[in-house]
Amino acid sequence: MSGTLRAVVLLSGGLDSATVLAIARAEEFDCYALSVDYGQRHRAELNSAVQVAAVLGAHEHRVMRIDLAGIGGSALTDASIAVPEQPNAGIPVTYVPARNLQLLALAAGWAEVLDASDIFIGVNAVDYSGYPDCRPEFIDAFEATLRVGTRAGVEGRALRVNAPLIRWSKSRIIREGLARGVDFAITTSCYQSDALGRACGRCDSCRIRAEGFAAAGVADPTRYVDAENHP
Repeated sequence: MSGTLRAVVLLSGGLDSATVLAIARAEEFDCYALSVDYGQRHRAELNSAVQVAAVLGAHEHRVMRIDLAGIGGSALTDASIAVPEQPNAGIPVTYVPARNLQLLALAAGWAEVLDASDIFIGVNAVDYSGYPDCRPEFIDAFEATLRVGTRAGVEGRALRVNAPLIRWSKSRIIREGLARGVDFAITTSCYQSDALGRACGRCDSCRIRAEGFAAAGVADPTRYVDAENHP
């Protein structure tokens, strides 16, 4: 292995993960982008991830597969559960059980093979939907697990888990991404995009994204199904 710093960057194809990849590249990491086909209800975000990885200069981009649809229990993996279009108290049905736990585990495994020093993930605990696996406590706990449950950790080369957006507002994420060359027009955030990758404009993720662009004072480049009623 060369002396270049390597990082595995979890890349969903959304706004946050694109910004995280741009941040890791700006910090001069050789970035290995990892997307996961976990049985989500549409492939639009995975298609976006391919574009984002190419545009932002990932050294390599892989798509790995796990079957979280086989577990179910989430509107994002079970088409019989409707995606909510109004904010609700508590953890919403769009929470995918153990998703970030498994995504980070895959990233850690690949990072060990690559002799990478870092993992990057775009979780956010400010403008988010209440998911328990997007909080600093979860990231800290997973990093502690890596110290005792991986060869790298036992040998004193524990992987660092970087969540640079975790305390940022969505508007700041957008501004920071733009400053690093992210083209948000090629990202997908909607929970129920159509076959063309157009956003519904009604789900929680669409609402948070649109509010972020408005707060940042930036034109929203999102392609909506009902474009006439969205900016």
